[in-house]
Amino acid sequence: MKIKIKPHEKFPGIYWITLEDEIDRLATKNLTPGKTVYDERLVSINGIEYRLWNARRSKLAAAILKNLKNLPIKSNTEDKLLYLGSASGTTASHISDIMGAGGTIYCLEFAQRVIREFVEHCKVRSNLIPIFGDARFPEKYSLLIDQVDLIYCDIAQPEQAQILVNNANWFLKNGGLSLLCVKSRSVDVTKKPEEIYDKQISILKKNNFEIIQVLKLDPYSSDHALVSAKFNPK
Repeated sequence: MKIKIKPHEKFPGIYWITLEDEIDRLATKNLTPGKTVYDERLVSINGIEYRLWNARRSKLAAAILKNLKNLPIKSNTEDKLLYLGSASGTTASHISDIMGAGGTIYCLEFAQRVIREFVEHCKVRSNLIPIFGDARFPEKYSLLIDQVDLIYCDIAQPEQAQILVNNANWFLKNGGLSLLCVKSRSVDVTKKPEEIYDKQISILKKNNFEIIQVLKLDPYSSDHALVSAKFNPK
């Protein structure tokens, strides 16, 4: 069977690729042809290279497969994005593909070993800016980051929503958007995930966020939810 490709029906910069097994998979156009980030498969079609996007390795990909209504990451843009908890760069690299060379993605990570590995990818992906720091203390890295259009928050901390709020107050534009990955087991293992989601959402609401959508990410990421929200400070 010939490999097929078609643009995603809602989100520019994202594609469906159908492989030999006739299963549709998400993909992005590789900003750095010939290079991978997490040993993902590369597929060349009509002289253009694409990277398959593994939904079990990326909560954003999982959310897209779970019918995310609005993806606030624009294709070939000059927007600025703050990524809290970029880890080794799996999702950040696909955002890098989507936004293109004109975008800027500030990638904050606290684990020294992980960010050392991530820096190697940033050397070839010029739109990724690695920052070593603790997301609980935005004032400590405030001089390194401009005002941003979007915050993507994926951190394993008990106070996940409050950390997003604190960073939004420092960096997010009025009317800017956020995507919060709620990791319920990082908040409280004794409570049901739904209770955790509701509590984190209530924190956002109390701090000038308008909730757009809440998506549970099972079966791709157990006990995780993605919360999409708009920042409307008074």
